[in-house]
Amino acid sequence: MTGEARLESVSSGLVPATDGWFAVNVRDAAWLTNEAFGARCVFEADVPVVRGSAVEPRKFEELGIKLAVLHPGRPSGLYHADARQEDFLVLSGECVALVEGEERRLRAWDFFHCAPGTPHCFVGAGDEPCVLLMAGSRAGERRVVYPESELAQGHGAGVERETDSAVEAYAPFPHWAPGRPASWSALPWA
Repeated sequence: MTGEARLESVSSGLVPATDGWFAVNVRDAAWLTNEAFGARCVFEADVPVVRGSAVEPRKFEELGIKLAVLHPGRPSGLYHADARQEDFLVLSGECVALVEGEERRLRAWDFFHCAPGTPHCFVGAGDEPCVLLMAGSRAGERRVVYPESELAQGHGAGVERETDSAVEAYAPFPHWAPGRPASWSALPWA
């Protein structure tokens, strides 16, 4: 038997401090915020979430999973192509998927699959925050490319020059910090 993980409180919510299974409500889980890219519920003890606490960083080994809260007109991150499969489900609100140089409008309960190597990102749309469930494989080598894209640049989600360095791509943007979304009261779990 694996056993239950011990959850510990950090500055923005609960994270697993040991290995094992656990259940946590989104209202209680740890969150990160970013002025440019919205908010994320991370579920795992990711480095920015546990910084400054006694909890050791702890990533899920096989599957990365997060909730993203996108504000209208704001991107989820930078336009990129990952060497691993990623999948997304819109839980509430609306967003626009930028995929292979095209725009695709997504609404609540729309599912979006990215095969490995598919350039993509999301931009909040509509009048309220969009909540997006994000899941991605952690199997195999992690390779990400941030290609040049006029479409992505027009949405504030593109790099000026193609790179495979996340540090270089995200250098002009603020860092993620522990905290809950400013739009907390407008979200489905509030």
